[in-house]
Amino acid sequence: MPSRHALLTRTGEGDVIKQHRLAAAIRRTMLAAVLASTAWSAQAQDAQAAKPDATTLDKIVVTAQSREQELQDVPIALQVVGADVIESTTATDIGDLDMFIPGLEVSDDQPTQARFELRGLSTGDFGIGTDPTVGVYVDGVYAGRGGGTVLPFLDVARIEVLKGPQGTLFGRNTAAGAISIVTQRPSQEREGRVRVRVGNDDRRSVDGTLNLPAGDAVALRFNVLHDETGGWLRDAATGEALDGGKTDALRAALGWDISADTRLLLTWDHEKMDRRARPTIGIVDLDPDTGLPEYPADPAHYRDPFDQPAYTDVAGNDETRDFDGVTLQLEHDFTWGRLTATTAWRNFDTLNRAEEDATNRAYLFIDTANVEDNTTWYQELRFNGSTDRLDWVAGASWFKERARQSSVVDLTSDSVDTASGYVLGLPLFTVLQSVADYYGVPVQLFGNPWQESYDNTLDAKAYALFGDVIWHATDKLNLTFGLRYTRDEKDFSWFNDFHTADELNQALQVLDAVGILGELGLSAEQLAMMDLAFSDPVSMANKGLLNRASNSWSDWSPRFVVDYHFSDETMAFASLAKGYKAGGYNAFSPGAHFDNEDVWNLEAGVKRSLAGGRLQFEASAYHYRYDNRQAIWLDTTTAVPRYVINVSDLSAWGAEFSARWQPTPELSLDANAAWIDATYDDYVTPDGIDLSGEPTGEPWFSASVGGSYLWDLAASGSMRLSVRHAYRGAGRCNDASGTQGTCGHYPAFRIGGASNRTDVQLQWRSPQDRWSVAAYANNLFDNRYVTGLQQYGTTVFGTVGATISEPRQYGLEAQYRF
Repeated sequence: MPSRHALLTRTGEGDVIKQHRLAAAIRRTMLAAVLASTAWSAQAQDAQAAKPDATTLDKIVVTAQSREQELQDVPIALQVVGADVIESTTATDIGDLDMFIPGLEVSDDQPTQARFELRGLSTGDFGIGTDPTVGVYVDGVYAGRGGGTVLPFLDVARIEVLKGPQGTLFGRNTAAGAISIVTQRPSQEREGRVRVRVGNDDRRSVDGTLNLPAGDAVALRFNVLHDETGGWLRDAATGEALDGGKTDALRAALGWDISADTRLLLTWDHEKMDRRARPTIGIVDLDPDTGLPEYPADPAHYRDPFDQPAYTDVAGNDETRDFDGVTLQLEHDFTWGRLTATTAWRNFDTLNRAEEDATNRAYLFIDTANVEDNTTWYQELRFNGSTDRLDWVAGASWFKERARQSSVVDLTSDSVDTASGYVLGLPLFTVLQSVADYYGVPVQLFGNPWQESYDNTLDAKAYALFGDVIWHATDKLNLTFGLRYTRDEKDFSWFNDFHTADELNQALQVLDAVGILGELGLSAEQLAMMDLAFSDPVSMANKGLLNRASNSWSDWSPRFVVDYHFSDETMAFASLAKGYKAGGYNAFSPGAHFDNEDVWNLEAGVKRSLAGGRLQFEASAYHYRYDNRQAIWLDTTTAVPRYVINVSDLSAWGAEFSARWQPTPELSLDANAAWIDATYDDYVTPDGIDLSGEPTGEPWFSASVGGSYLWDLAASGSMRLSVRHAYRGAGRCNDASGTQGTCGHYPAFRIGGASNRTDVQLQWRSPQDRWSVAAYANNLFDNRYVTGLQQYGTTVFGTVGATISEPRQYGLEAQYRF
């Protein structure tokens, strides 16, 4: 790990130039902000005189530092997404919002294996052997790994996206940042609502909320959701939807004020998702005579997926999830502060069976399935209090996870025969079937299932002690010091046996018994040990063996912050924080483990309120170094693709800006932007490509703008128009991007190009806000993009699939409040 001095002063002429350029840019930005604020102050006085009814921005209270604070007083770079934005964009989960949060990217085309990336940092592994880099928390409870993170929104009050390491405040796996989802709590007000939404592609959604007081001290709150869609992509052969499905969800909460000093909150969340798995579209031509694709595949001949038909021949091509979670929070106020005890249990069972060859040809058939059963327990005791000079938080936490995962590859004897023709130079089963037919042996070698599987188990525990103290050194100066000690313990296992193909193996035994295999120098036993998907040397050497490993990691993660309030309207801050993620295992290589990952992040920024409280903005600049980043890499340079572990060190310089403006009572505007230069410091891919000094793939710039305008219709109610637009720049491809299908230029299309999205909603509300009716459009201008390549079958069959973004979605909704 680099020293702190190395973090602050990177050596090398290129880095020095970057530092000077960034410093100059920051000075220019700060100077411009000061000049602009002076101009705004003058304009504000004139505007206030001209429009005495101008309003100020609503104050946003957040809990980003485990304390309730106004957003403008928190010395952390964060973006808050309120319930109004969730409603106006008709967002159903966090994956619908990432375009409007610059710096955040959520890959949720497979929600049971979602990937989060923040400021260019993410985990490149989909197995249970590693942990995520971005932590997702719901009401302060860690949501765990990907399968239980992208859940439907139910009664969400706000989402706080904290950028940069948050280990001291949030805990596990927040090396890149944290996403904190805060829900509504039961209240003493009797209220409810019902909303119905219909849209194109046969989308139908019904959700509702009911809040019931049960006496002066108890309240109940219920939320239900049913959402389904017929899908926007059809199988060209069968006409069936390739992406339809439904989700049912329920949330129940009990709030109880046990006494004047003691409060209890008990919640239960349930979700059942049943949808078609991620569709993929074939982009290579099949020869009209042989029915086979070009081999090896030539990227110059890839077709535009938007012009190609979509097919699947996967039986049970579904992605499903059953989720349950229970949380108990108990708060008690003492004279010296407050104790909060949080106990949580979460469980999900998922299945994701996805098309990989993008055809409906049995002789090219290959699919993958991820099956996971995951249970977590979480316990935290947190103490917080304050004096005239100190605000403090301290506590301890315990986390336990039990996960069982099977990574399955399904083929047919037909597709294995095709692969053997490419890999071995001989279509093995074609030859054997011909010989059997010639001698009249009644066997059928084709049309038989073939399955390979890697089975993993994880039993993990994590313990932590943490503390965070804000010292109000003066009326203007605050100094913060935080420290967290974490210990992670993991027990992991691998089991990978030879393929399962009972019908085929029985037929081969018949051929062996009559001497046909012996004449060819083969045996049924040899062929029963011939694997295709997991045939790397390490896997072959451990076939049928149960391998186990136990490791532990520990870390001290500090946080230092200084913030200075020049006035009630202006604050500047600087921070240095360390992020940590425990080590883990390569789920496809028995015995392979890796060390923990560390990141140091240096940041400085300013927050300011102007124009009499009608304009607020924050700007920040940062630099981080991330060491020992571990990822799973699909090695497509071998005859049979294989997953291998790879290690990289990377760093980034970046700047972010956000603003909110209420120029009139009717009009509100907001803007967010992020710039980043992320490069590898030391990285050689498993293909032998040296990417040191090259970009990691992150775009230079991303931004979003939004606004709403309210028309007062007097006795007829009101009308509000909401518009939001997001832009994400083109990915900065490197020399290895094409091998992973995440970034690249091809004659017919591009992956990782610049993207735009515009969402619009027009809503009418009745005078008493009982009724509302709205029309909406997401991706108004129908911008479509190729999002990735599926190349698992490329080196085996020559097949290549592409995934594409969804088209424009539009519809109507009606809501009744009571």
